[in-house]
Amino acid sequence: MAMVAAQARRLGLTKLAVPTQGNAGDSLVRYALEGGLSVVVAMPDDTPMPILGGVAAAAKRYPDRVMLELVGPTIREAGAFLKERYIPNGWFSVATFQEPGWRIEGKKSLGLELAEPVPGETRWSLPDAVIYPTGGGTGVLGMWKAWDELEAIGMIGGRRPRMLCVQSARTAPLVRAFDDGAADTTVVEAGQTLAVGLNVPGGVGHFRVLDIIRASGGAAVAVDEAEIETELAASWRRTHDWISPEGAACLAALPQLLDRGLVRRGERVVAVNTGSSEKYLPTLRHLL
Repeated sequence: MAMVAAQARRLGLTKLAVPTQGNAGDSLVRYALEGGLSVVVAMPDDTPMPILGGVAAAAKRYPDRVMLELVGPTIREAGAFLKERYIPNGWFSVATFQEPGWRIEGKKSLGLELAEPVPGETRWSLPDAVIYPTGGGTGVLGMWKAWDELEAIGMIGGRRPRMLCVQSARTAPLVRAFDDGAADTTVVEAGQTLAVGLNVPGGVGHFRVLDIIRASGGAAVAVDEAEIETELAASWRRTHDWISPEGAACLAALPQLLDRGLVRRGERVVAVNTGSSEKYLPTLRHLL
């Protein structure tokens, strides 16, 4: 969203609209305010309170620049609402895969940082596998684009990590499409999950995510709520700090990934945590 705000300013756009499961909208508000932009955020009303509350507080403090619309039950309905009410009236959509690619350019940071030399090394290289919590899938495309560009300038070779996309079993369109051998997802009925960022019943760019998964020799896998909760509680006991539910979903997927041979012992594997734990704490207290 830092990239979105910067590009919008560069091109003279002043009014941005985004549907979100939470984090993207919260982030856009912060960068938009710093950049002198106005923004409307549409999100489900069951978004974790620190996220929803942050946007609501900004809307109260800056009523002429931030508007919050509670629309759900998922980002899909929020997006349809903005298309009907705001986009025809001059607001520029920065929804996933519906803006000019700025969000993918921002998400390239993931791929660049994963390829950078680790301490003590000088050679750019990639891990053997990346476990990524996948809702809309912008991060998957961003990482892949970064690696293609690094290869084009001779920084890395053609080998790619296995892309292992993790979803909640309660809303798993990518997993269903991958298992069925389908070229794209079909919209599924959304469930209720602690990992609200994964509660995406269908995505505009899922066909490309599936292409990348298959090209990398990866997979799309689902974890259930009990597994996410168990991993969240275990992470607290280990470090007295939380990872986000989406990050916990990645760690919870490790046993099945090992069993299926998608991750092997001794490999360099990266599991990505995509959310700030403090934004979820009120909904996770029961796991302490």
